[in-house]
Amino acid sequence: MYRTILLAYDGTLEGRLALREGARLAQICGARVVLLAVVEHGPEVFAGVGDAVYVTPDRTDEVQKTLDEGAARLVRMGFNPEVCLERGPAAETIKSVAQEVSADLVVVGHHKQGAMARWLMGSVTTSLSDSLDCSLLVARMEISEEALFGGHAQ
Repeated sequence: MYRTILLAYDGTLEGRLALREGARLAQICGARVVLLAVVEHGPEVFAGVGDAVYVTPDRTDEVQKTLDEGAARLVRMGFNPEVCLERGPAAETIKSVAQEVSADLVVVGHHKQGAMARWLMGSVTTSLSDSLDCSLLVARMEISEEALFGGHAQ
């Protein structure tokens, strides 16, 4: 059914649920797994109060650690994941990588937002559902250790 599954991973609880659900689907389908983390661009420099200037910290190292942790989880599940760290707006970057790897399915976590936050910042999920050429799973299901490891919880 699915040959290539792209797991968009951010290390949050919702991201971990998505990783597990996507991994379980990959096990069932015998699919190739691509794990992606995105470093989103923020305003690089902006003026503060008075003469103060604030430079947005580079989050690349933090996101790389999150990606490494996700990859280690997948290895423990028996996968040999392809791992990608990309920079840019999340939705656009996920779409681009999905096209590059010929993903049949993109799996993301569900982050609850209020109407105001969704209006101000937009929704990655909505943007993806409008623009992807493949299926999108917004994962919320809890997958047990037994289901992932076949009764050999790790």
